[in-house]
Amino acid sequence: MTAAHVGTATPVLPVPRAPADDALPAPDAAALPAPGGRAAGSPRVLHRLLRRELRLLADLLSWAPPDEPARTRALTAHVDLVSRLLLAHHRFEREALWPELLTAVPAGSEPGLRAAVATWTVRAARIDSAVRDLSTASRQWAVTGSCAARDALARSCRRIADEVDAHLAEEERVLVPLLEAHLDPARWAAVAAVASCRLTGRERRLVLGLALEDSCAAERARLLDGLPARRRLAWRVAGARRYRAAVVRLRGAPPAA
Repeated sequence: MTAAHVGTATPVLPVPRAPADDALPAPDAAALPAPGGRAAGSPRVLHRLLRRELRLLADLLSWAPPDEPARTRALTAHVDLVSRLLLAHHRFEREALWPELLTAVPAGSEPGLRAAVATWTVRAARIDSAVRDLSTASRQWAVTGSCAARDALARSCRRIADEVDAHLAEEERVLVPLLEAHLDPARWAAVAAVASCRLTGRERRLVLGLALEDSCAAERARLLDGLPARRRLAWRVAGARRYRAAVVRLRGAPPAA
């Protein structure tokens, strides 16, 4: 896929290549595999990113000056980005991933899986509604610049962080292991290729950096290897430096790694 344009639907993160794929072009998709396998590892990377950023946002909002427009814009823009990532991730799971899993499991296991997916759907819908309300609270702070609006946004963000923690923990306990058991690499790559989120070029760079930040050395190497050569070079020449500067502006401190 070519460089992202404003408002276009683009993959969230590239699919890293397995060692045997080194001679093949790397497709783009939603996330990064853990050492145990792509299908189970990919959701966990995005889950980890979402959990961390929601917690950080709640903390950053709690002490942000209420009436500094530049700071407000930076924080509300990050609220918007994290919200869109979470909504897009749920949409991908609901519309593509779980239906694919249902077709892959043995017939005798399907009723239990359908019940688990139904439970997930109810939880995800509740969180999605809260995330949309979070966007409304974010805009209210941007307009009013008041302490009350800022505090309401911080409380909402912390409440959603708690709900997302519990939701993702249950998903990783019940559903994610089934992906590794029943989706082979080719099937996973095919379904993951449809995962997308509307990101600008700057946002794509930021999301890539956020995913790399908590990754081990092997994960980082495989994630970067999954990028097209042009994007990989751009990250190494300027992207990592720009990501670090963006994180410092947002958090007041450099990335963890």
